[in-house]
Amino acid sequence: MNYQETLEFLYERLPQFTRIGEAAYKKDIHNTVALCEALNNPQCGFKSIHIAGTNGKGSVSHMLASILQEAGYKTGLYTSPHLYDFRERIRIDGKMISKDEVVDFTNRILPLIDQINPSFFEVTVALAFDYFARQKVDIAVIETGLGGRLDSTNIITPVLSVITNIGWDHMQLLGDSLEKIAFEKAGIIKEQVPVVIGKMQPESWPVFVKKAAEVNAPLELASKKRSIASYQWEKENFFIHTHTDGYPTTFKLDLCGIYQCDNLLTVLSAVEQLNKADFSIKEKAIHAGLGHTKKNTGLMGRWEQLSNHPALVLDVAHNAEGMEQVLLQLQQIAFEKLHLIIGMVKDKDCERVLALLPKDATIYFTQANLPRALPATALASLAQQLGINGSIHENVNTAIEAAKQQAGANELLLVCGSIFLVAEVDRVRWSDPR
Repeated sequence: MNYQETLEFLYERLPQFTRIGEAAYKKDIHNTVALCEALNNPQCGFKSIHIAGTNGKGSVSHMLASILQEAGYKTGLYTSPHLYDFRERIRIDGKMISKDEVVDFTNRILPLIDQINPSFFEVTVALAFDYFARQKVDIAVIETGLGGRLDSTNIITPVLSVITNIGWDHMQLLGDSLEKIAFEKAGIIKEQVPVVIGKMQPESWPVFVKKAAEVNAPLELASKKRSIASYQWEKENFFIHTHTDGYPTTFKLDLCGIYQCDNLLTVLSAVEQLNKADFSIKEKAIHAGLGHTKKNTGLMGRWEQLSNHPALVLDVAHNAEGMEQVLLQLQQIAFEKLHLIIGMVKDKDCERVLALLPKDATIYFTQANLPRALPATALASLAQQLGINGSIHENVNTAIEAAKQQAGANELLLVCGSIFLVAEVDRVRWSDPR
């Protein structure tokens, strides 16, 4: 098989959660264990950082990887899902895994695929671990896919665990309360491995304290020593002014969005723990890593502005907590009118998200091209029950075109609701010339 044939095989032969949802979710890690045992347990061949959380885990993963790269470490990064290219999921020092590596790995494990029938995610996790081990990375940043306790990535014993926050997402799989969801995320906390908690939340904090005590894991709250003093935007950079034990420091991030404030505190706390674990990450590397995260790691879709006049912004916010953060961001910037382009997937709490939408915005309902997507007509009908009206569009690009025709030069177009919707935006068509 060539690369394209290999991708088609993986997409068609293996159940994908991103496409079909719950039917593809494996509620144990036996397949991942079997795959990695057949590969001589590559996850034992490199140091790792394990990151879970409802929101922010992607940004935190990329920022940490960027900092480690700047500090001189050969750094693996595993994240999911991808936006445009499958190989975005697996990177070393920002460079995507080669097509040949994907083909060779798939051919190697074909008999095992036939034998145990793993999911798409289980195979990609094994591919990442095998690649990182063979390439002898110094450290790999591993983002969980869903939950933590039963996530395929949870066969690693990291040097550090990080849990960004807990919110209402994947309730049908993780539980119908924040405490139950926190229990699943807490499953990445390992025996005597330090854990950083990104946000103090009354429902989840006792869950983390209990789990950490059970396994003698040092527990650190990101905001214990650090706080945000203020922040400001300057073109494509976001300046965050912090206090650490009363000492002021300013960080320049190339990731914009007010929600990056919490993520920054989490990253800084994680770096402190890594330095305690005999890593050597200097202030210079921290500042350089934060200032060049997108360049170093290829992160996209976090309050990402493609054009001006009117402004077009993409954000992968897809649940109520994420949408609340986006709405806070909207309060920080100047624009005359909001044109909100939204599409969601069936297994999200769509009603909770829709109830947050600004009443004075012009809404464009659409959908991503995958079976798991909620049809735009159904989303619009649900919104109408909440007193929210808008137009219906076949896909995200026709929705953007309609919004651009209506929007004035000083108005704002925002695409959100699903990472898969953002992935279908035609960036070449809608981006300003550089």
